Amino acid sequence: MEKERHVLVIFPHPDDEAFGVSGTIALNIESGTPVTYVCLTLGEMGRNLGNPPFATRESLPKIRRKELVDAANTLGIQDLRMLGLRDKTVEFEDDEELTEKMSAFIKELDPSLVITFYPGYSVHPDHEATARAVVRAVKRIEPDARPKLHCVAFANNSLAELGEPDIINDVTAVEDKKIAAIKAHRSQTESMIASWAENTENVDPAMLEWIRKERFWTYKFSD
Repeated sequence: MEKERHVLVIFPHPDDEAFGVSGTIALNIESGTPVTYVCLTLGEMGRNLGNPPFATRESLPKIRRKELVDAANTLGIQDLRMLGLRDKTVEFEDDEELTEKMSAFIKELDPSLVITFYPGYSVHPDHEATARAVVRAVKRIEPDARPKLHCVAFANNSLAELGEPDIINDVTAVEDKKIAAIKAHRSQTESMIASWAENTENVDPAMLEWIRKERFWTYKFSD
């Protein structure tokens, strides 16, 4: 993996980072690269309340905030920003204001790499709105000064329309940290990982491949 100056990760929900990019985050941090994670919401509209349920709609925002902090600590993230936008309403935020927020983070941190979702291929409206705002913010920077933009795509048509991923990071060396980050978001993940052993011996091989290989597409600007 290329040595970066600073990595800026921008997603809308707690646990977005754990599933898609936590291995890449951990590898960058272990190499000495600072990582900032900007999380737009507290995921208070998450469909799960634990398994068995231990949260309520009223307590879920506080629980998910704590889970996000725990996951960040597991990965070694020292700069966690929580914007506090309302879950499932990011698509209704003013486009210009949201873009300006993303631009402000880029200007402050001067990252060499920005990671977010790929607009059009990330399924959830909050994912899409976040991705579009990040793309707009990066596009406003002169081409020769732009950070790299690596995007996560998981819509069913991703491979057919985007082609094979441009980057595949093997994160096997930090899979324990990735699994710990996923487990930290227990209100949302407990039922999924109930059968996992600490050493992954009970994990389905296809799931293990997903854990160990993180896939990114480089966003192609048209200008």
